[in-house]
Amino acid sequence: MVWFRSFIHVSSSIGSSSIKHRYLNKSPPNYFLSISLSQHFSTESTFHKTPSPDDNPYSGLCRATKPSEKPRMVVLGSGWAGCRIMKDIDTTIYDVVCVSPRNHMVFTPLLASTCVGTLEFRSIAEPVASIQPAISREPGSFFLPAHCKVLDTDNHQVHCETVTDDEKTLKPWNFTISYDKLVIAAGAEASTFGIHGVTEHAIFLREVHHAQAIRRKLLLNLMLSDVPGLSEEEKRRLLHCVVVGGGPTGVEFSGELSDFILKDVHLRYAHVKDYIHVTLIEANEILSSFDDRLRHYATKQLTKSGVRLVRGVVKDVQLQKIILNDGTEVPYGLLVWSTGVGPSALTRSLQFPKSPGGRIGVDEWLRIPSVQDVFAIGDCCGFLESTGKPVLPALAQVAERQGKYLGNLLNKIGKGGGGHANRAREMELGPPFVYTHLGSMATVGSFKALVDLRQSKEAKGLSLTGFVSWFIWRSAYLTRPYLKQNLRIVGSFLRMVGMS
Repeated sequence: MVWFRSFIHVSSSIGSSSIKHRYLNKSPPNYFLSISLSQHFSTESTFHKTPSPDDNPYSGLCRATKPSEKPRMVVLGSGWAGCRIMKDIDTTIYDVVCVSPRNHMVFTPLLASTCVGTLEFRSIAEPVASIQPAISREPGSFFLPAHCKVLDTDNHQVHCETVTDDEKTLKPWNFTISYDKLVIAAGAEASTFGIHGVTEHAIFLREVHHAQAIRRKLLLNLMLSDVPGLSEEEKRRLLHCVVVGGGPTGVEFSGELSDFILKDVHLRYAHVKDYIHVTLIEANEILSSFDDRLRHYATKQLTKSGVRLVRGVVKDVQLQKIILNDGTEVPYGLLVWSTGVGPSALTRSLQFPKSPGGRIGVDEWLRIPSVQDVFAIGDCCGFLESTGKPVLPALAQVAERQGKYLGNLLNKIGKGGGGHANRAREMELGPPFVYTHLGSMATVGSFKALVDLRQSKEAKGLSLTGFVSWFIWRSAYLTRPYLKQNLRIVGSFLRMVGMS
Protein backbone atom coordinates (compact mmCIF):
# COMPACT_ATOMS: atom_id res chain seq x y z
CA MET A 1 0.00 0.00 0.00
CA VAL A 2 1.15 3.50 -0.81
CA TRP A 3 1.01 4.81 2.75
CA PHE A 4 3.04 2.00 4.28
CA ARG A 5 5.51 1.69 1.42
CA SER A 6 6.15 5.41 1.62
CA PHE A 7 7.13 5.31 5.28
CA ILE A 8 10.63 6.68 5.79
CA HIS A 9 13.01 7.31 8.65
CA VAL A 10 11.80 10.56 10.25
CA SER A 11 11.89 11.37 13.95
CA SER A 12 8.81 12.73 15.68
CA SER A 13 7.41 12.18 19.14
CA ILE A 14 4.10 12.45 20.96
CA GLY A 15 4.07 14.75 23.93
CA SER A 16 0.77 13.71 25.47
CA SER A 17 -0.20 11.37 28.25
CA SER A 18 -3.90 11.47 27.39
CA ILE A 19 -6.10 8.58 26.30
CA LYS A 20 -5.24 9.50 22.72
CA HIS A 21 -1.55 8.96 23.50
CA ARG A 22 -2.36 5.47 24.71
CA TYR A 23 -3.89 4.52 21.38
CA LEU A 24 -1.59 6.37 19.00
CA ASN A 25 1.54 4.63 20.25
CA LYS A 26 0.33 1.10 19.54
CA SER A 27 0.77 -0.46 16.13
CA PRO A 28 -0.42 -3.84 14.86
CA PRO A 29 2.06 -6.39 13.50
CA ASN A 30 3.16 -6.28 9.87
CA TYR A 31 2.15 -2.63 9.45
CA PHE A 32 5.70 -1.52 8.62
CA LEU A 33 8.59 -2.70 6.53
CA SER A 34 10.75 -2.86 9.66
CA ILE A 35 10.74 -1.81 13.28
CA SER A 36 13.51 0.69 12.57
CA LEU A 37 11.15 2.49 10.19
CA SER A 38 8.01 2.32 12.29
CA GLN A 39 9.39 3.72 15.50
CA HIS A 40 10.06 7.12 13.94
CA PHE A 41 6.44 8.00 13.21
CA SER A 42 4.18 9.63 15.72
CA THR A 43 0.81 8.93 14.13
CA GLU A 44 -0.17 5.37 13.35
CA SER A 45 -3.31 3.48 12.47
CA THR A 46 -5.00 2.43 15.68
CA PHE A 47 -8.04 0.54 14.51
CA HIS A 48 -6.62 -2.88 15.41
CA LYS A 49 -8.10 -2.46 18.88
CA THR A 50 -11.78 -1.83 19.54
CA PRO A 51 -12.07 0.35 22.65
CA SER A 52 -15.30 0.81 24.51
CA PRO A 53 -17.43 3.84 23.56
CA ASP A 54 -16.56 5.49 26.85
CA ASP A 55 -12.81 5.63 26.37
CA ASN A 56 -12.45 5.55 22.58
CA PRO A 57 -10.99 8.94 21.57
CA TYR A 58 -12.39 8.55 18.04
CA SER A 59 -15.98 7.91 19.08
CA GLY A 60 -16.99 11.58 18.83
CA LEU A 61 -15.87 12.04 15.24
CA CYS A 62 -19.07 10.69 13.71
CA ARG A 63 -21.34 13.19 15.45
CA ALA A 64 -21.68 16.92 14.92
CA THR A 65 -19.78 19.13 17.32
CA LYS A 66 -21.66 20.86 20.11
CA PRO A 67 -21.71 24.66 20.42
CA SER A 68 -19.55 24.33 23.53
CA GLU A 69 -16.89 22.35 21.62
CA LYS A 70 -14.30 23.54 19.14
CA PRO A 71 -15.51 23.29 15.53
CA ARG A 72 -13.93 20.46 13.54
CA MET A 73 -11.97 21.12 10.35
CA VAL A 74 -11.48 18.02 8.20
CA VAL A 75 -8.68 18.11 5.61
CA LEU A 76 -8.64 15.56 2.80
CA GLY A 77 -5.03 15.18 1.69
CA SER A 78 -1.49 15.70 2.97
CA GLY A 79 0.20 17.45 0.05
CA TRP A 80 1.43 21.01 -0.30
CA ALA A 81 -1.99 22.62 0.04
CA GLY A 82 -3.32 20.40 2.82
CA CYS A 83 -0.18 20.61 4.93
CA ARG A 84 0.06 24.37 4.54
CA ILE A 85 -3.45 24.96 5.83
CA MET A 86 -2.86 22.52 8.69
CA LYS A 87 0.30 24.39 9.60
CA ASP A 88 -1.41 27.80 9.60
CA ILE A 89 -4.77 26.92 11.15
CA ASP A 90 -5.31 28.15 14.71
CA THR A 91 -5.82 25.00 16.79
CA THR A 92 -7.12 27.03 19.71
CA ILE A 93 -10.13 27.67 17.45
CA TYR A 94 -10.43 24.39 15.50
CA ASP A 95 -9.85 20.70 16.00
CA VAL A 96 -8.02 19.32 12.96
CA VAL A 97 -8.65 15.90 11.41
CA CYS A 98 -6.52 14.90 8.43
CA VAL A 99 -7.70 12.02 6.22
CA SER A 100 -5.04 10.82 3.79
CA PRO A 101 -3.50 7.55 2.55
CA ARG A 102 -0.07 8.83 3.63
CA ASN A 103 0.90 10.33 6.98
CA HIS A 104 3.58 12.66 5.67
CA MET A 105 4.14 15.42 3.16
CA VAL A 106 6.49 14.72 0.24
CA PHE A 107 8.82 17.54 -0.75
CA THR A 108 8.27 16.88 -4.45
CA PRO A 109 10.81 19.35 -5.96
CA LEU A 110 13.64 17.25 -4.52
CA LEU A 111 12.11 13.85 -5.27
CA ALA A 112 14.25 13.27 -8.37
CA SER A 113 17.40 13.64 -6.26
CA THR A 114 16.41 10.66 -4.10
CA CYS A 115 16.14 8.30 -7.08
CA VAL A 116 19.91 8.15 -7.51
CA GLY A 117 20.97 8.67 -3.89
CA THR A 118 21.86 12.36 -4.07
CA LEU A 119 19.44 12.76 -1.16
CA GLU A 120 18.01 10.12 1.13
CA PHE A 121 14.28 9.47 1.20
CA ARG A 122 13.96 10.59 4.81
CA SER A 123 15.28 14.03 3.85
CA ILE A 124 12.28 14.95 1.70
CA ALA A 125 9.35 13.89 3.88
CA GLU A 126 7.83 15.45 6.96
CA PRO A 127 5.21 13.73 9.13
CA VAL A 128 1.83 15.44 9.28
CA ALA A 129 2.01 15.42 13.08
CA SER A 130 5.28 17.35 12.91
CA ILE A 131 3.77 19.98 10.62
CA GLN A 132 0.74 20.33 12.91
CA PRO A 133 1.65 19.10 16.43
CA ALA A 134 -1.97 19.29 17.59
CA ILE A 135 -2.57 16.06 15.67
CA SER A 136 -0.33 14.30 18.19
CA ARG A 137 -1.24 16.26 21.29
CA GLU A 138 -4.80 17.55 21.21
CA PRO A 139 -7.64 15.16 22.16
CA GLY A 140 -9.86 16.27 19.25
CA SER A 141 -7.26 16.31 16.45
CA PHE A 142 -6.21 13.22 14.50
CA PHE A 143 -4.52 11.77 11.47
CA LEU A 144 -6.57 8.93 9.94
CA PRO A 145 -5.00 6.69 7.23
CA ALA A 146 -7.90 6.42 4.82
CA HIS A 147 -9.44 7.44 1.52
CA CYS A 148 -12.54 9.58 1.21
CA LYS A 149 -15.18 7.57 -0.65
CA VAL A 150 -18.36 9.68 -0.39
CA LEU A 151 -19.21 13.24 0.67
CA ASP A 152 -22.58 13.93 2.27
CA THR A 153 -22.64 17.72 2.18
CA ASP A 154 -26.27 17.90 3.31
CA ASN A 155 -25.35 16.30 6.63
CA HIS A 156 -21.78 17.63 6.80
CA GLN A 157 -20.26 14.14 6.77
CA VAL A 158 -17.34 12.40 5.08
CA HIS A 159 -17.54 8.63 4.51
CA CYS A 160 -14.09 7.03 4.44
CA GLU A 161 -12.42 3.67 3.88
CA THR A 162 -9.19 2.71 5.63
CA VAL A 163 -6.02 1.92 3.71
CA THR A 164 -4.75 -1.65 3.55
CA ASP A 165 -1.37 -3.33 3.19
CA ASP A 166 0.02 -4.92 0.05
CA GLU A 167 -0.10 -8.40 1.52
CA LYS A 168 -3.90 -8.17 1.81
CA THR A 169 -3.72 -9.18 5.47
CA LEU A 170 -5.77 -6.12 6.40
CA LYS A 171 -9.32 -5.68 5.23
CA PRO A 172 -10.56 -2.13 4.65
CA TRP A 173 -13.47 -0.91 6.69
CA ASN A 174 -15.61 2.16 6.60
CA PHE A 175 -16.17 5.00 9.04
CA THR A 176 -17.82 8.42 9.05
CA ILE A 177 -16.55 11.82 10.18
CA SER A 178 -18.72 14.86 10.76
CA TYR A 179 -17.23 18.23 9.87
CA ASP A 180 -17.90 21.88 10.46
CA LYS A 181 -15.48 22.97 7.75
CA LEU A 182 -14.24 20.63 5.02
CA VAL A 183 -11.10 21.32 2.98
CA ILE A 184 -10.59 19.15 -0.09
CA ALA A 185 -6.86 19.09 -0.84
CA ALA A 186 -6.70 15.70 -2.50
CA GLY A 187 -4.24 16.68 -5.22
CA ALA A 188 -4.13 15.17 -8.70
CA GLU A 189 -2.86 11.98 -10.29
CA ALA A 190 -0.42 11.29 -13.09
CA SER A 191 -1.89 11.60 -16.58
CA THR A 192 -1.61 8.56 -18.83
CA PHE A 193 -3.85 9.98 -21.61
CA GLY A 194 -5.43 6.54 -21.88
CA ILE A 195 -2.29 5.07 -23.45
CA HIS A 196 -2.23 1.29 -23.17
CA GLY A 197 0.35 -0.21 -20.82
CA VAL A 198 1.47 2.93 -18.98
CA THR A 199 0.08 1.98 -15.58
CA GLU A 200 1.33 -1.60 -15.88
CA HIS A 201 4.89 -0.97 -17.08
CA ALA A 202 5.95 2.62 -16.31
CA ILE A 203 6.95 4.15 -12.98
CA PHE A 204 5.59 7.56 -12.07
CA LEU A 205 7.54 10.09 -10.00
CA ARG A 206 5.15 11.68 -7.51
CA GLU A 207 5.66 9.78 -4.25
CA VAL A 208 8.52 8.44 -2.15
CA HIS A 209 7.65 4.86 -3.06
CA HIS A 210 7.95 5.81 -6.75
CA ALA A 211 11.51 7.06 -6.16
CA GLN A 212 12.29 3.89 -4.19
CA ALA A 213 11.00 1.73 -7.04
CA ILE A 214 13.10 3.66 -9.57
CA ARG A 215 16.24 3.26 -7.48
CA ARG A 216 15.63 -0.48 -6.97
CA LYS A 217 14.96 -1.04 -10.67
CA LEU A 218 18.01 0.96 -11.73
CA LEU A 219 20.39 -0.86 -9.39
CA LEU A 220 18.88 -4.26 -10.22
CA ASN A 221 19.37 -3.67 -13.94
CA LEU A 222 22.98 -2.65 -13.35
CA MET A 223 23.62 -5.91 -11.49
CA LEU A 224 21.71 -8.04 -14.00
CA SER A 225 23.82 -6.63 -16.81
CA ASP A 226 26.75 -8.63 -15.38
CA VAL A 227 25.01 -11.99 -15.76
CA PRO A 228 27.10 -14.34 -17.97
CA GLY A 229 25.67 -15.11 -21.38
CA LEU A 230 23.62 -11.93 -21.64
CA SER A 231 23.49 -10.75 -25.24
CA GLU A 232 24.75 -7.32 -26.23
CA GLU A 233 21.25 -6.36 -27.32
CA GLU A 234 19.69 -7.41 -24.03
CA LYS A 235 22.38 -5.63 -22.03
CA ARG A 236 21.73 -2.40 -23.91
CA ARG A 237 17.99 -2.77 -23.32
CA LEU A 238 18.44 -3.38 -19.59
CA LEU A 239 20.58 -0.28 -19.25
CA HIS A 240 18.43 2.00 -21.41
CA CYS A 241 16.56 4.47 -19.18
CA VAL A 242 13.65 6.15 -20.94
CA VAL A 243 11.90 9.22 -19.54
CA VAL A 244 8.60 10.30 -21.11
CA GLY A 245 7.67 13.94 -20.53
CA GLY A 246 9.82 17.04 -20.97
CA GLY A 247 8.42 19.14 -18.15
CA PRO A 248 10.43 20.12 -15.05
CA THR A 249 10.10 16.67 -13.44
CA GLY A 250 11.23 14.78 -16.53
CA VAL A 251 14.10 17.18 -17.21
CA GLU A 252 15.29 17.20 -13.60
CA PHE A 253 15.19 13.42 -13.34
CA SER A 254 17.08 13.08 -16.63
CA GLY A 255 19.72 15.48 -15.33
CA GLU A 256 20.08 13.61 -12.03
CA LEU A 257 20.29 10.30 -13.87
CA SER A 258 22.97 11.56 -16.26
CA ASP A 259 25.01 12.81 -13.28
CA PHE A 260 24.66 9.39 -11.66
CA ILE A 261 25.89 7.69 -14.82
CA LEU A 262 28.86 10.01 -15.33
CA LYS A 263 30.01 9.95 -11.70
CA ASP A 264 28.88 6.71 -10.07
CA VAL A 265 28.31 4.20 -12.86
CA HIS A 266 31.57 5.07 -14.62
CA LEU A 267 33.38 4.55 -11.31
CA ARG A 268 31.62 1.50 -9.87
CA TYR A 269 30.32 -0.24 -13.01
CA ALA A 270 33.07 0.70 -15.44
CA HIS A 271 32.57 -2.43 -17.54
CA VAL A 272 29.01 -1.37 -18.51
CA LYS A 273 29.55 2.38 -18.77
CA ASP A 274 29.29 2.28 -22.56
CA TYR A 275 25.94 0.49 -22.45
CA ILE A 276 23.89 2.71 -20.14
CA HIS A 277 22.03 5.61 -21.74
CA VAL A 278 19.18 8.03 -21.02
CA THR A 279 16.52 9.02 -23.56
CA LEU A 280 14.04 11.84 -22.91
CA ILE A 281 10.92 11.75 -25.09
CA GLU A 282 8.72 14.84 -25.43
CA ALA A 283 5.96 15.60 -27.92
CA ASN A 284 6.97 19.26 -28.27
CA GLU A 285 9.70 21.44 -26.76
CA ILE A 286 11.10 20.54 -23.36
CA LEU A 287 10.27 23.01 -20.56
CA SER A 288 7.67 24.66 -22.77
CA SER A 289 6.66 27.20 -20.10
CA PHE A 290 10.21 28.59 -19.82
CA ASP A 291 11.89 31.37 -21.76
CA ASP A 292 13.30 30.37 -25.17
CA ARG A 293 16.86 31.08 -24.08
CA LEU A 294 16.46 28.85 -21.03
CA ARG A 295 15.01 26.03 -23.12
CA HIS A 296 17.98 26.17 -25.49
CA TYR A 297 20.34 26.15 -22.51
CA ALA A 298 18.60 23.12 -21.01
CA THR A 299 18.72 21.28 -24.34
CA LYS A 300 22.44 21.99 -24.68
CA GLN A 301 23.27 20.89 -21.13
CA LEU A 302 21.26 17.68 -21.29
CA THR A 303 22.75 16.75 -24.66
CA LYS A 304 26.24 17.53 -23.36
CA SER A 305 25.72 15.20 -20.40
CA GLY A 306 24.67 12.34 -22.67
CA VAL A 307 20.87 12.57 -22.61
CA ARG A 308 19.32 11.75 -25.98
CA LEU A 309 16.36 14.02 -26.76
CA VAL A 310 13.63 12.55 -28.95
CA ARG A 311 10.55 14.38 -30.18
CA GLY A 312 7.59 12.05 -30.46
CA VAL A 313 4.32 10.82 -29.02
CA VAL A 314 4.04 7.47 -27.27
CA LYS A 315 1.29 5.31 -28.79
CA ASP A 316 1.72 2.07 -26.83
CA VAL A 317 3.71 0.79 -23.86
CA GLN A 318 4.72 -2.86 -23.75
CA LEU A 319 6.73 -4.89 -21.26
CA GLN A 320 10.16 -4.15 -22.71
CA LYS A 321 9.55 -1.47 -25.32
CA ILE A 322 7.45 1.55 -26.18
CA ILE A 323 6.05 2.34 -29.61
CA LEU A 324 5.90 5.91 -30.91
CA ASN A 325 3.22 7.29 -33.20
CA ASP A 326 5.54 7.01 -36.22
CA GLY A 327 6.05 3.29 -35.54
CA THR A 328 9.48 3.64 -33.94
CA GLU A 329 10.14 1.00 -31.28
CA VAL A 330 12.20 2.06 -28.27
CA PRO A 331 13.39 -0.79 -26.01
CA TYR A 332 13.89 0.07 -22.33
CA GLY A 333 14.97 -1.40 -19.02
CA LEU A 334 13.59 1.46 -16.93
CA LEU A 335 10.62 3.60 -17.99
CA VAL A 336 9.72 6.74 -16.02
CA TRP A 337 6.48 8.55 -16.90
CA SER A 338 6.16 12.27 -16.11
CA THR A 339 3.68 13.80 -18.54
CA GLY A 340 1.79 16.02 -16.13
CA VAL A 341 -1.27 15.49 -13.94
CA GLY A 342 -5.03 15.29 -14.22
CA PRO A 343 -8.05 15.03 -11.91
CA SER A 344 -7.91 12.22 -9.35
CA ALA A 345 -10.56 9.52 -8.96
CA LEU A 346 -12.04 11.40 -6.00
CA THR A 347 -12.24 14.66 -7.96
CA ARG A 348 -13.90 12.92 -10.89
CA SER A 349 -16.44 11.26 -8.60
CA LEU A 350 -17.62 14.43 -6.87
CA GLN A 351 -20.81 15.92 -8.29
CA PHE A 352 -19.73 19.54 -7.96
CA PRO A 353 -19.53 22.02 -10.85
CA LYS A 354 -16.14 21.62 -12.49
CA SER A 355 -13.65 24.13 -13.81
CA PRO A 356 -12.06 23.74 -17.25
CA GLY A 357 -9.94 20.60 -17.20
CA GLY A 358 -12.23 18.71 -14.84
CA ARG A 359 -11.04 20.15 -11.54
CA ILE A 360 -13.38 21.02 -8.67
CA GLY A 361 -14.79 24.47 -9.38
CA VAL A 362 -14.22 27.16 -6.74
CA ASP A 363 -15.04 30.84 -6.39
CA GLU A 364 -12.63 33.68 -5.58
CA TRP A 365 -12.52 32.66 -1.89
CA LEU A 366 -11.77 28.99 -2.74
CA ARG A 367 -15.28 27.94 -1.70
CA ILE A 368 -17.39 25.42 -3.58
CA PRO A 369 -20.39 27.70 -4.21
CA SER A 370 -23.02 24.98 -4.47
CA VAL A 371 -22.56 23.76 -0.87
CA GLN A 372 -21.94 25.23 2.57
CA ASP A 373 -18.65 25.01 4.49
CA VAL A 374 -16.72 23.13 1.79
CA PHE A 375 -13.50 24.50 0.27
CA ALA A 376 -11.00 23.13 -2.25
CA ILE A 377 -7.32 24.00 -2.66
CA GLY A 378 -4.32 22.77 -4.60
CA ASP A 379 -4.15 20.68 -7.76
CA CYS A 380 -7.69 19.33 -7.31
CA CYS A 381 -9.39 22.71 -7.84
CA GLY A 382 -9.67 25.48 -10.38
CA PHE A 383 -11.62 28.71 -10.71
CA LEU A 384 -15.08 28.40 -12.22
CA GLU A 385 -15.50 30.08 -15.58
CA SER A 386 -18.05 32.44 -14.01
CA THR A 387 -15.26 34.04 -11.93
CA GLY A 388 -13.48 35.22 -15.07
CA LYS A 389 -10.18 33.91 -13.69
CA PRO A 390 -7.90 31.43 -15.46
CA VAL A 391 -7.29 27.95 -14.08
CA LEU A 392 -3.98 28.09 -12.22
CA PRO A 393 -1.16 25.65 -13.03
CA ALA A 394 -0.69 22.54 -10.90
CA LEU A 395 2.37 23.87 -9.08
CA ALA A 396 3.58 23.56 -5.50
CA GLN A 397 3.73 27.35 -5.10
CA VAL A 398 0.08 27.68 -6.12
CA ALA A 399 -1.04 24.96 -3.71
CA GLU A 400 1.02 26.32 -0.83
CA ARG A 401 -0.24 29.86 -1.20
CA GLN A 402 -3.84 28.70 -1.48
CA GLY A 403 -3.35 26.74 1.74
CA LYS A 404 -1.90 29.78 3.47
CA TYR A 405 -4.73 32.03 2.27
CA LEU A 406 -7.46 29.60 3.30
CA GLY A 407 -5.85 29.01 6.70
CA ASN A 408 -5.97 32.73 7.41
CA LEU A 409 -9.53 32.97 6.08
CA LEU A 410 -10.80 30.11 8.27
CA ASN A 411 -9.03 31.59 11.29
CA LYS A 412 -10.86 34.86 10.62
CA ILE A 413 -14.16 33.01 10.25
CA GLY A 414 -13.56 31.10 13.48
CA LYS A 415 -12.68 34.21 15.45
CA GLY A 416 -15.84 35.85 14.15
CA GLY A 417 -18.02 33.05 15.48
CA GLY A 418 -18.55 31.28 12.16
CA GLY A 419 -16.47 28.17 12.80
CA HIS A 420 -19.36 25.77 13.36
CA ALA A 421 -21.44 24.36 10.54
CA ASN A 422 -23.71 26.80 8.71
CA ARG A 423 -22.58 29.75 10.84
CA ALA A 424 -20.63 31.69 8.19
CA ARG A 425 -23.35 32.23 5.59
CA GLU A 426 -23.55 36.00 5.96
CA MET A 427 -19.99 36.74 7.09
CA GLU A 428 -17.85 39.26 5.25
CA LEU A 429 -14.85 37.28 4.01
CA GLY A 430 -12.56 40.09 2.96
CA PRO A 431 -10.22 40.12 -0.05
CA PRO A 432 -10.40 37.13 -2.43
CA PHE A 433 -7.45 34.91 -3.26
CA VAL A 434 -5.04 36.46 -5.75
CA TYR A 435 -2.13 34.53 -7.23
CA THR A 436 1.03 36.17 -8.53
CA HIS A 437 3.52 33.84 -10.17
CA LEU A 438 6.94 34.07 -8.53
CA GLY A 439 8.82 32.35 -11.33
CA SER A 440 9.87 28.86 -12.40
CA MET A 441 12.98 26.84 -11.64
CA ALA A 442 14.45 23.56 -12.85
CA THR A 443 17.80 21.82 -12.56
CA VAL A 444 19.52 20.14 -15.50
CA GLY A 445 22.30 18.32 -13.64
CA SER A 446 25.98 19.06 -13.06
CA PHE A 447 25.17 21.84 -10.55
CA LYS A 448 23.38 23.82 -13.24
CA ALA A 449 19.82 25.08 -13.21
CA LEU A 450 17.39 27.51 -14.83
CA VAL A 451 15.59 30.33 -13.05
CA ASP A 452 12.80 32.08 -14.96
CA LEU A 453 11.42 35.03 -12.98
CA ARG A 454 8.78 36.12 -15.48
CA GLN A 455 5.28 36.35 -14.03
CA SER A 456 3.78 34.82 -17.16
CA LYS A 457 4.92 33.21 -20.39
CA GLU A 458 4.22 36.40 -22.33
CA ALA A 459 5.81 38.79 -19.82
CA LYS A 460 9.39 39.98 -19.67
CA GLY A 461 11.62 39.29 -16.71
CA LEU A 462 14.96 38.12 -15.40
CA SER A 463 16.25 34.69 -16.39
CA LEU A 464 19.37 33.00 -15.02
CA THR A 465 21.38 29.88 -15.79
CA GLY A 466 24.39 28.01 -14.43
CA PHE A 467 25.69 27.35 -10.92
CA VAL A 468 24.21 30.55 -9.48
CA SER A 469 20.79 29.39 -10.65
CA TRP A 470 21.38 25.97 -9.11
CA PHE A 471 22.28 27.61 -5.79
CA ILE A 472 19.14 29.78 -5.94
CA TRP A 473 17.05 26.70 -6.81
CA ARG A 474 18.30 24.72 -3.82
CA SER A 475 18.21 27.68 -1.43
CA ALA A 476 14.61 28.54 -2.33
CA TYR A 477 13.43 25.09 -1.32
CA LEU A 478 15.51 25.00 1.85
CA THR A 479 13.68 28.04 3.19
CA ARG A 480 10.27 26.36 3.11
CA PRO A 481 8.56 26.22 6.50
CA TYR A 482 7.72 22.51 6.45
CA LEU A 483 10.98 20.66 6.20
CA LYS A 484 12.78 20.08 9.48
CA GLN A 485 15.35 18.00 7.61
CA ASN A 486 16.96 21.13 6.14
CA LEU A 487 20.30 20.69 7.91
CA ARG A 488 20.51 17.13 6.63
CA ILE A 489 19.86 18.37 3.08
CA VAL A 490 22.45 21.13 3.43
CA GLY A 491 24.99 18.52 4.51
CA SER A 492 24.18 16.40 1.47
CA PHE A 493 24.61 19.38 -0.86
CA LEU A 494 27.95 20.30 0.69
CA ARG A 495 29.18 16.74 0.21
CA MET A 496 28.01 16.86 -3.41
CA VAL A 497 29.92 20.07 -4.09
CA GLY A 498 32.98 18.78 -2.27
CA MET A 499 33.09 15.55 -4.27
CA SER A 500 32.57 17.20 -7.64
